[in-house]
Amino acid sequence: MNHVLSTHLFVNHRLTTVWLDRIWQAGIPAVEIFCAKQHLDWRDPAQMSDLAAWFRDSQLQLHSMHAPLFTDDVWGRSGPQSILSITETTKSKRVVVVDEIKRAIEIAEQIPCRYLIQHIGTVGEEFSEQKVEAAFTALEEIKLFAHQRGVEVLLENTPNGFSSAERLEGFLQVTHLKLNYCFDIGHAHIGAGVEHEFAIMKPRIRSTHLHDNDGKEDRHLFPVPGAGATGIDWHKAIPLVHSCTHPVPLLLELKEAADLQHPVEEAARVFETLERYL
Repeated sequence: MNHVLSTHLFVNHRLTTVWLDRIWQAGIPAVEIFCAKQHLDWRDPAQMSDLAAWFRDSQLQLHSMHAPLFTDDVWGRSGPQSILSITETTKSKRVVVVDEIKRAIEIAEQIPCRYLIQHIGTVGEEFSEQKVEAAFTALEEIKLFAHQRGVEVLLENTPNGFSSAERLEGFLQVTHLKLNYCFDIGHAHIGAGVEHEFAIMKPRIRSTHLHDNDGKEDRHLFPVPGAGATGIDWHKAIPLVHSCTHPVPLLLELKEAADLQHPVEEAARVFETLERYL
């Protein structure tokens, strides 16, 4: 299976070519860029030009981008106006949200990219029919804009009232949007369970997010097979992912640990460990 590392691993650092060099030198052939202002400012021409020039001369592939969740550089703590949610029911505010996501998609004009990973709603957001309509309207525009740049939008299962496997399936049935999925195994573990959510999403899965947790908090831990009863059973999970209808990568979306000196190299070792379960 192909290996992809999300830059979420060092998302609180500015994304530079130094980080990309380290990923390639660790033997990882592709990345997912996490669009967060403190990490990658999609409106900063200097940063974008620097990264685009590096990718043109490199064999490292940009597999996907994670759509931005906030407009600020402190994870939305500057206030509710910084939250980018496509479930925004006020049209004028939703236009602003969609515009920001489109600006991030424009990265693909300089760096070819296959997928955009998109959330429906924020963490813990409650279900609302009115918000479903708002998300449908936003996704119609985002999908068209992305398609014109060679990018496919993937919906991610997230812990809220809109994005369990069942709710995503219901959303696509009601809206008739032809969209596929990014299967987040950590979120499934917190929700109805890995096997349950995978079975529902399987035909539409095109990419993955692999990380571990205790079944309660979304901690984006490094997978440690056999580490404890509350974590993901990777011995079962990896063959499950490998059974997807379409080929999908092992894509690690991890959180930086303060006591880990070489996170990229450790991620490369995790890939080797997970491959043994095939």
